[in-house]
Amino acid sequence: MSAARVPHAYRDSCANLLIPLNKCRYNEYYLPWKCEDERHSYEKCQYEEFKLRVKKMDEIRAEKGGARSN
Repeated sequence: MSAARVPHAYRDSCANLLIPLNKCRYNEYYLPWKCEDERHSYEKCQYEEFKLRVKKMDEIRAEKGGARSN
């Protein structure tokens, strides 16, 4: 990830999809319609990760009896 210059904030479980997306963006001069497949797969991965985080937070909340952490 260091060689691909992926920022620390984006080094998650979807980083393996971000690297080819960034390469495609660079090679295609950031034209939005050129890398649609790569972008779609990356955004889908991000959405699935978000759903997992929400599910885990709901489980934690249920264990606490619905109390919020803040």
